[in-house]
Amino acid sequence: MRYRSLTSYFRECFKSRARKIPLEAGFSCPNRDGTLSFGGCLFCNEHGSGAGLTETGLPLFEQWETLRRRFSRKDPDAAFLAYLQSFSNTHGPASRLKAVLGEIAVLPGARGLCLGTRPDCLDEEKLDLLAAVPFEEIRLEMGLQSSNDATLARINRGHDAAAFARAAELAAARGIKITAHVMAGLPGEDAEDFLRTVDFAAALPVHGIKFHNLLVVSGSPLAHIYMIGGYAPLAREEYVSMLCRALPRLRPEMVVERLNADPRPEELLAPEWAADKSGLLRDLKAAFEAGDVWQGAAFCAKTVSMDPTTQCSPERT
Repeated sequence: MRYRSLTSYFRECFKSRARKIPLEAGFSCPNRDGTLSFGGCLFCNEHGSGAGLTETGLPLFEQWETLRRRFSRKDPDAAFLAYLQSFSNTHGPASRLKAVLGEIAVLPGARGLCLGTRPDCLDEEKLDLLAAVPFEEIRLEMGLQSSNDATLARINRGHDAAAFARAAELAAARGIKITAHVMAGLPGEDAEDFLRTVDFAAALPVHGIKFHNLLVVSGSPLAHIYMIGGYAPLAREEYVSMLCRALPRLRPEMVVERLNADPRPEELLAPEWAADKSGLLRDLKAAFEAGDVWQGAAFCAKTVSMDPTTQCSPERT
C-alpha cells in the first residue's frame, strides 16, 4: 500500500474492520448561528457535511441502534465508532458537550468516537471532557482547509492557522488523535499554496489527514460566485497531480483518511468529475504507481538531509 489508509489503521487498533456510525447531536456552527456570522464558510451550505439520520430528530440512542442494526447485518464482526460529523460538535457551552458525550459513552457496543469541529470551538475544558470518554479510540476531526490566513479570511472561516496549531497541540497533549481537513482548489490558491498547507499539517502533532477537492454545492456562497463566472474548479488532472505531490510530503505514520471529497449527488454543481468517485480513485492509484509515489518519501528525505543520523523511511508493502 502506497499510503497508510484508515481501513488498515483501524484493523491495527481493533483487529477487525471498523465502521463509523454518523450521528446528529444538534450542534450548530459559529459561522451560522451569528457567533461569527450567518452565512457559513464559502463552500458550505445549510446541510453542512451531514449524513445518516441527520434530519430525523431521533435521540442519539435511536439513531445509533437503527444504523448499528443495519450495518451489523452487512458486517457483523465490525467495530463501531460514533461519528458526530455535521457542523461544529464542540460549539456552545461545555455543559452541552458534556451531556452529549455522556449519552455517547453508554451507546451499546460503541468502541470509539470521531467528532468533527473547528479549532476555535475548543478549549482546555472541552478537550478534558473529550479525553475522559472511556473509548479505545478518540479522533477529533478539525477543519484546517488552508494554512494561508488570507485564504481563510477569503473563504470566511473566522479563524487563522495559528488557532488550528494551538488546538492540535492541546489535543495531542491529552492523547486525542487529530485529523486535519485540507482543501485543494480554494479561491486564490494554486498548487504551491496547497502543498504549503500539507507541510503545515505534517509539522504538527496531527495523526491523520483528509484531502478534499473543493466542491461547488447548491446553496453555498461559492455557488453564486461560480454561477457568475467568478470561480473555476480544478480539473481532474490537476487534482490528481496535486495529490501525487502531496502524499510524499506527509509523515510516514500519518493516516490518510480520505483522498477526495464525497459530494451529495443532488447538491453537486461542479466539478462534474467529482461525482465519479470510483473513477477518480482509479486515476489516483494509477498515477501513484506510474510516478512511484509513496507516502512520506519527500518528508523523510528532508528529515534525513537535516539530520543524517535519522532513521526514516516510508513503509512499502
